[in-house]
Amino acid sequence: MNKLTLHPVNDQVVRVLSSQGECVGNLKLIGNVWNFKAIGHDADGQLIPGGGPLTDRHNTRFAVLDEAVVNAALSHET
Repeated sequence: MNKLTLHPVNDQVVRVLSSQGECVGNLKLIGNVWNFKAIGHDADGQLIPGGGPLTDRHNTRFAVLDEAVVNAALSHET
């Protein structure tokens, strides 16, 4: 399983990177809940909201921002 890392952008947004350094989405604080927003890119490099390798995890919610919890919920074998 590839480890995901969290990289704060500001108080309400955290970038989620794959072990290869690819941005696979963002965690956004909405109300008091962190929501995962998957992102991907098409063949032309255009952003695809809700796409990418974690599209099936789009809108996963987290009560707390914890890297181990996020990894357990979002990571899967590829």
